[in-house]
Amino acid sequence: MSASSPLEILKERVAGQQAVGLTRRLVSVGPSCGRFVSVRGRRCLLMASNDYLGLAAHPRLAQASLEAAAACGTGSGASRLISGTLESHVELEQAIARFKHAPAALFFPTGYMTNLGVVSTLATEGDLIVSDRLNHASLIDACRLSHAEVKVYPHGDVARAEALLAQGPERGIKLLVTDGVFSMDGDLAPVPALLEAARRQNALLVIDDAHATGVWGATGRGTLEHFGLEPTPEVVMAGTFSKALGGLGGFAAGAPEVIDALVHGARSLLYSTAPPPAQAAVALAGLELVDAEPWRRDHLHALSALLRKRMAEAGLEVAGEAGPIVPVLTGGAQAALDVAEGLWQRGVFAPAVRPPTVPQGASRIRLTVTAAHEERDIEQAAQALVEAAREAGI
Repeated sequence: MSASSPLEILKERVAGQQAVGLTRRLVSVGPSCGRFVSVRGRRCLLMASNDYLGLAAHPRLAQASLEAAAACGTGSGASRLISGTLESHVELEQAIARFKHAPAALFFPTGYMTNLGVVSTLATEGDLIVSDRLNHASLIDACRLSHAEVKVYPHGDVARAEALLAQGPERGIKLLVTDGVFSMDGDLAPVPALLEAARRQNALLVIDDAHATGVWGATGRGTLEHFGLEPTPEVVMAGTFSKALGGLGGFAAGAPEVIDALVHGARSLLYSTAPPPAQAAVALAGLELVDAEPWRRDHLHALSALLRKRMAEAGLEVAGEAGPIVPVLTGGAQAALDVAEGLWQRGVFAPAVRPPTVPQGASRIRLTVTAAHEERDIEQAAQALVEAAREAGI
């Protein structure tokens, strides 16, 4: 019997995923990035974007990008430690530190690369990482790359997290790692209790605030502000500009010792070409708009509450208690696909979320609300979802 070729093996693996309802496709949503997009030739209301504040189409961000590209070119030309650190990077990092009330900050090309760099630099061989079971894939990958010992605690279980931290080395670094807002369920981490646990166990608390920055807190500073906390030396904040802030790129903010360690050792920063001037300019403009247009955050939370109310009235199971991530649970992967298809037929685009993104039996339609939506959009999405769910037998 001859051995299968690598291409045949790959084809078999994909076929195996397709057989259990886990087919993946890249779906074009057309040229626009606003409320409505074109999906398979149909105009659809977009209910699947993380552009929470509706800034991705803001004219100020577009203008900032154009001006920066015209003045400074379209690329940085080198990594940060060679000749790639531009004035715009320095200005942005100062603005990030002010925004997050932190002593120092560092700008990365993407949020994913931020998490890889932060976790794998701060904890290495001989150290301990304690990580929430539902953390984002970028944090999971970062733990693997660190070569540190990794222990996983049940989602949100602070007591178990502290017990695992207590098993860490006396002279090594201990990291307690969590999402601020969990992207698939939309729930917030118990940050105050995690911070106390980190303090008692002499650990650093790393919070990925990707889905909280711009959205949560009285002024959009994220989960710490939401819980009435100020950054302290043992807290490392990570985040992204690709969601509520309307751009691209990631950041870490924290103590000067943390930022200095990242400059010396974060491979995702050191060995990647620095972000172009336009990307930094858009990020800076996004930060400024969080303060300049606070109505966006208020509008977002009002619409989110309305959608959750409509889902509850229909008797649908929704994860999380508040916020713009509104996951409607379907159970099986095929049921999620059926509901997503029903939504598309009714002019709403919100694709099915299935394993491995979520656990087996926890497939869902992950609706997301943005400040660009109007109340009538929410009513349309709610009616379409209820009809599609009933049609799918949910």
